[in-house]
Amino acid sequence: MKLLYFDDFKLGVLKGGNVVDVSGVVQDIPHTGPHDLINGLIERFADYRGRLDDCVASGDGVPLAGVTIRPPLPRPGNIDCMAVNYMEDGTRDKPAPINAFHKASSAVLAHEGTMVLPDEPATIFEGEAEIALVIGKYAHNVRAADAMDHVFGYVNFIDGSARALPPTGSNFFQVKSRATFAPMGPYLVTADEIDDPQKLPIRLWVNGDCRQDFNTDDMAHDMARCVEWLSGIHPLQPGDVIATGTNHRGLSAFMDGDTVELEGEGLGRLRIHIRDDLKRTWSRDSRLQHAQKGGKGPATPQLTGKYAPQA
Repeated sequence: MKLLYFDDFKLGVLKGGNVVDVSGVVQDIPHTGPHDLINGLIERFADYRGRLDDCVASGDGVPLAGVTIRPPLPRPGNIDCMAVNYMEDGTRDKPAPINAFHKASSAVLAHEGTMVLPDEPATIFEGEAEIALVIGKYAHNVRAADAMDHVFGYVNFIDGSARALPPTGSNFFQVKSRATFAPMGPYLVTADEIDDPQKLPIRLWVNGDCRQDFNTDDMAHDMARCVEWLSGIHPLQPGDVIATGTNHRGLSAFMDGDTVELEGEGLGRLRIHIRDDLKRTWSRDSRLQHAQKGGKGPATPQLTGKYAPQA
């Protein structure tokens, strides 16, 4: 099942090219807004699945192309992002130590939303193509063998980054948690629709050019291990999000006017737009291309605009 919010945060289920309003089915779930309505549904999904299926079967819905898609998880309790969690096409000798960081839930951005690049001296702005797990039931100190039983579903996720802001070595918060830096969607796909999440192609396009193309089978620490490790640090609740990392070799600059699309197989295509009021520019070289040209540092340097290096 593909769940989404649309228009004025009506809850819908995708049916072909249409979306069926199922708000009436779930209105008795205690909630104060769409953020805890979806969390409540996730927690009680077994009780509501049959009624949702009946509602979808009996309704035609409205064309998806004619609605405004909202974030499927408007305000997750936690967004945990795995760090350096891919083997980078075999270029890493061994997995990096398992690690993660928190991303503010206020950074969530919807399909067709605009990521706004702030007036800050970042060396580059990037967005990492990722698949995120959505927790389905309370998980604390779970074993890897049981971890996937706690996963409700999956969603496309872009981890926006304003790189190298000071202070060096302790900057994840301001690099990662900027407003609009957590695009996700267009919908939340239940786990039963994905045959093997550990063999999932992921692609990201910038202005129609494919910049990232990799597979979840290249993860250094698989999804079950990520759930096990994170749940040993803090309890995971229904609706919490775990972004599982990216292959960094294809990363390239996000710039004003860009259209960015991300598709994890079976999860639809998330599309966002980029706005930079300062109109800064970088080369279009990916990290891999920059390295192949003998460039210094992990990414191409800024070329023009405020904060560009002085000649």
